[in-house]
Amino acid sequence: MTKQDLKKYLAELLGTGLLVFVACGVAVFSSLFTESGAPDLVATALAFGLTLMAIIYVIGGISGAHVNPAVSLAMAIRKKLSWKDFGFYALAQVIGAIVGGALLFGIVALRFDTTNVEALMGANIYGGAIDDINGLFSGLIFEIIATFAFVLTILGVTSKSENGKIAGIIIGFTLALVHLLGIGITGTSVNPARSLGVAVFALGAPIEQVWLFIVAPMAGGALAALAAMWLFKDKEEEKPKVKSVNGVNSGNTSSSTSKPAATNKK
Repeated sequence: MTKQDLKKYLAELLGTGLLVFVACGVAVFSSLFTESGAPDLVATALAFGLTLMAIIYVIGGISGAHVNPAVSLAMAIRKKLSWKDFGFYALAQVIGAIVGGALLFGIVALRFDTTNVEALMGANIYGGAIDDINGLFSGLIFEIIATFAFVLTILGVTSKSENGKIAGIIIGFTLALVHLLGIGITGTSVNPARSLGVAVFALGAPIEQVWLFIVAPMAGGALAALAAMWLFKDKEEEKPKVKSVNGVNSGNTSSSTSKPAATNKK
């Protein structure tokens, strides 16, 4: 493992931790200012989108700023990330998400005099009970479709080198839009690391149901990668093998000489 590899993995760990801490933190604390006690829809959606946007511009040149195992899986399938890097990226993202969740949990526990701190963690759930079949299927369908759309956007935007300067803006606002649609359905995951990072502290239904928020986003990301193979094939065939796409040498996917395209999530 080279020094450059370690920098990439550390960047993914820090980026994912920041996403969970800031965006889920907004969801938690915005609930203080709503009559229903639920997170503010617009504030939470913008928090996820704007935080991801900032992360992309800060660490995109180092690791590609995936901060999301579903995105890393799609990049590996598209051969823009080695399978070795995928494994280390996913591990770093999960560790980062749990660290971000732990910091948020600590602040919430200190801030609120309550025995139900776990309920304030902004976790994802598909229903009120683990055997909620309607909630399960609606959540499964939404998370697959939402992740598919989100990851396909990332793959499409980063398939053109001229989009480099605006890629972060497009990807960030796409994540915000996905949250505007899905917060009322599942709380919106589209990112297994983000869901696991808070579920381990939320306990109860969130940890019992977290499997869906791992399986569905990974399936959506894989489907997006397969769709991109057909949709963006001609564009990529036209590129010279040594041409750089947002810091990526498209002719070499080895972990020691290339970086994944600057992208994101969740």
